[in-house]
Formats: sequence, C-alpha cells, structure tokens
Amino acid sequence: MGRDKALLPLDPSTGGPTAVGRTLVEQIAARVRAAAGFVTLIGAPERYPSLGLPAAADLIEDCGPIGGVYTALKISSAPWNLIVACDMPAVTTGFLAALLEAAREADAECFVPDTGSSLHPLCAVYHRRALAAFQHAIDHKSFKMHDLLRSSQTVAWPVADPSLLENVNTPIEWSAR
Repeated sequence: MGRDKALLPLDPSTGGPTAVGRTLVEQIAARVRAAAGFVTLIGAPERYPSLGLPAAADLIEDCGPIGGVYTALKISSAPWNLIVACDMPAVTTGFLAALLEAAREADAECFVPDTGSSLHPLCAVYHRRALAAFQHAIDHKSFKMHDLLRSSQTVAWPVADPSLLENVNTPIEWSAR
C-alpha cells in the first residue's frame, strides 16, 4: 500500500475513500464497538495516539496475525472476542453482531466466516479457551492462521455476501472502492 492502511481516510457517508473524514481503523473500531460493546486496537500504540482508542502492543512480536490475536485473547477478560482486521472497509455492524451471536450459540474455540472459497480468520470470533492453541502455535513457530484453525475446534460460518470481507492491500484496490 505504501502507507499505513489503518490511517486511510474514509468518507463517513459512503465508507469509501475521501480526502477528509474518519480513518479506516476508526470506522472499523466504531463497528466493532457497536457490535461487541468494547474495542481495543492491537498494534503499536505510539502509531495511533490521536485516535483516542484503547490500544495494546503485540505481546509477542514478529509472528504476524497470530501474535495480534494472541495478544487480544491474553489481555481480554471477555470469554468471546471479536477480531477484525483494519483493512475491511465493507464489513458492517450488523454482520459483526450476527457473527458474534452465532459464535456464542456454536460455542466453538474459533468461529470463522467462510465465503466458500476461503476462511477469513481476521474477521472472526475467538473464545478465550483458544489462547492455548495460539500459545502452542507461537511456541512452535507455526504462524499460519489457517494451520491454527485446522488444529483447533473451529466452526466455519457460511457467508452469503463475500464482498463484506474484502480487504484492501494496494492503492488500486483502495481507489476502486
């Protein structure tokens, strides 16, 4: 992307790119807060002080998203934890609330949206009891989220509209929104 995706500006009325307005991470955080009641940004807190969001640095660095989810589960007191990457501008509060409710009913360690072509572990719900699986993956330097899901009690949740989970990774993808 060439810059911090979390700080990309969004037009609050459309959720699309604009020169002014909330950032991508602020929009995602607002949606998570509305769906789950609380939000904590996992990442370098010194990069986002102006956002006014609770933030925590990865407890274990250099292991990718597994380290971020591990940190979220480790610092959380909630049994269920809604994890959402900051680069999914189309995800909605309604989708996140439905995902969280379905996870509670399924009572799995990992509850992950499935679009038919792939699982989306960075917009998923993790129970705190999955912490042991994340610790095991870190201890064994197995940093692929899909490997962790295969070795855990994971429920795949069918998603009818995969566009909700599309992420942006390039300037072309960003400008196409």
